[in-house]
Amino acid sequence: MSKKKKGLGKGLSALFGDQEKSAPTKDISSSPIKSSISNLNRNTYQPRINFDESKLDELASSIKKNGIIQPIAVRPSKKKDNTYDIIAGERRWLAAQKAGLHEVPIIILDLDDNEALEVAIVENIQREDLNIIEEAKGFERLHKEFGYDQDKIAQMMSKSRSHISNTLRLLTLPKDIIAMLQDGELTAGQARPLVGLPNASQIAEEILTKKMSARSIESLKKNTKKSFTIDPNVFDIQRELERILGLKVSITNKKNNSGKIMLEYKNVDQFEFLTKLLKTK
Repeated sequence: MSKKKKGLGKGLSALFGDQEKSAPTKDISSSPIKSSISNLNRNTYQPRINFDESKLDELASSIKKNGIIQPIAVRPSKKKDNTYDIIAGERRWLAAQKAGLHEVPIIILDLDDNEALEVAIVENIQREDLNIIEEAKGFERLHKEFGYDQDKIAQMMSKSRSHISNTLRLLTLPKDIIAMLQDGELTAGQARPLVGLPNASQIAEEILTKKMSARSIESLKKNTKKSFTIDPNVFDIQRELERILGLKVSITNKKNNSGKIMLEYKNVDQFEFLTKLLKTK
């Protein structure tokens, strides 16, 4: 970014008057004011696209009972006069609509496009219901787009540097394992030992099948790491079978050339296809 921002490095609290006096916020309204819900626009820089409807309903119920405690951070819209673009608090805005509110408290900030994106990312990461991959992608954006090193991210998010490092490393895993983490099939503890392994996807399938704990995976990695190294020829056969069958195939081949082939089906049609195929002489 072209200019150094004051306060953003301390997290969203800096935007609501909790920062040191020597690092003033760039706010236009010094205290929250009321605004019509219809005058607010969705955040075009929101890193999170999908919001859990059940969580929004819970928040809407809370807002009906207690109101909106924390104001929604906005900036003046460049497209339409007397309207505002949301910077932080889009969930509260959506839930307020569900709750039937006509007005919401806002605080107006003077931020450029880069600053608005940075705040949106920080606010997104600070949410407690993010999955580990969403969190990792937030850290990655802070590093790539704003030059934050791991120490600065750790300080901002009040987390250890090792947590930041280990979380970022998950993004180096194969796409299928990242999908498992996003879907909640694997935990971060189960996935971390797989980072850097050439046959990580194969082991991940075994972890799911055997419902292995993180401790068991670490032990498995230490004691039998060599036995899991997949032969390139076996890997090619595995991919060829997947292409022919249209099913997920995992082949485990040991040093003595014994092993197993696992075929995964996802619906009744695939199950029937597989059983007919196995019965064919």
